[in-house]
Amino acid sequence: MNDKIVLVLKIVMSVMAVTALFFPVVRWIARHVGALDYPNERKVHKKPMPLLGGLMMFFGFLFGYMFFAPQNTQMLSILIAGFIVILTGIIDDIKPLKAREKLIGQVIAALIVTFYGNVLLNDITFFGFYFDFGILAYPLTIIFMVALMNCINFIDGLDGLACGISTIIFATIGIIAFIMHNIGSLEITITFIMLGACLGFLIFNFNPAKIFMGETGSMFLGFMMAVVCLMGFKAVTLTSLVVPMLILAIPILDTLFAIIRRLVHKKPIYVADKQHLHHQLLNKKFSQRTTVLIIYAVSILFSLASIFYVLKDRKIGTIIYVILLILITWVVLTTDILTDNAKINLKHIKFVKRKENKKNLTKHK
Repeated sequence: MNDKIVLVLKIVMSVMAVTALFFPVVRWIARHVGALDYPNERKVHKKPMPLLGGLMMFFGFLFGYMFFAPQNTQMLSILIAGFIVILTGIIDDIKPLKAREKLIGQVIAALIVTFYGNVLLNDITFFGFYFDFGILAYPLTIIFMVALMNCINFIDGLDGLACGISTIIFATIGIIAFIMHNIGSLEITITFIMLGACLGFLIFNFNPAKIFMGETGSMFLGFMMAVVCLMGFKAVTLTSLVVPMLILAIPILDTLFAIIRRLVHKKPIYVADKQHLHHQLLNKKFSQRTTVLIIYAVSILFSLASIFYVLKDRKIGTIIYVILLILITWVVLTTDILTDNAKINLKHIKFVKRKENKKNLTKHK
């Protein structure tokens, strides 16, 4: 067997095992400190669930770092920033922080990786066009990292959903690295470490879940994805902006739809609602597990499109794009993902009734 494949399997399997072993410890900690997610009208689960599952993935990540990752300034910056993200998440899981307080922790983590680790979004190629950001590279990098941390947080609404999508994303980047013959670089080592951490956690998070990742996990996953994508640009593993945008399509689109929906309803974008993609599928009477598997399937289609883009097989890539376009159009047209159609219909009914009342009143006069 190829030595590189053996190394990848060693990283993924060992990190997966270590992450899974921390389950009873982290569950006990969550219950001891009161980091529990209680059911409410917006949530699907029926009983209090322990949070802090992100700690399991962080411990798995630390193990992978100690045994497989190179020791350099970039890696040190990722460790320090990752710890700040985890600490912010732990505090929020125990006693929810205000949105701006959470944002401070996210920005500090992004600043450390950007300035100390020198991880920057300097330039991009997009469908053949080249853009050099110059001095704007610094704010754009920070915005990208913070946005991705919140994207993963937005989709974390069902058992195994955010972790499963993250698993698909990290696996896709790993496959692209094989295609590009780029095994061994720091960002790819981190990719396989995170793949193992996600798999180890998913054992206990898939429906019916025994533990939730909480803010600790969703922010940490988003942070690590951002780091891998940004470093992948520099190493030309992710050949253009199209590749990570397609790989991350589900969390990005769900977040975009949520922002548009809240702006339409004149609500702050950070106020939670029950109109996300997974809620739309649940409204169509799919079970929680089936809903998650459908979203997995769509994520895999986006990942296949990314891989074919790297392989430059445009014919197959175009077919996948068309399928995805049809799926997205169907979702937008048949659900309330952009706006609450039920409310719009109710307003229309009231308007028609008012019109009829006026007409009857005029006739009566």
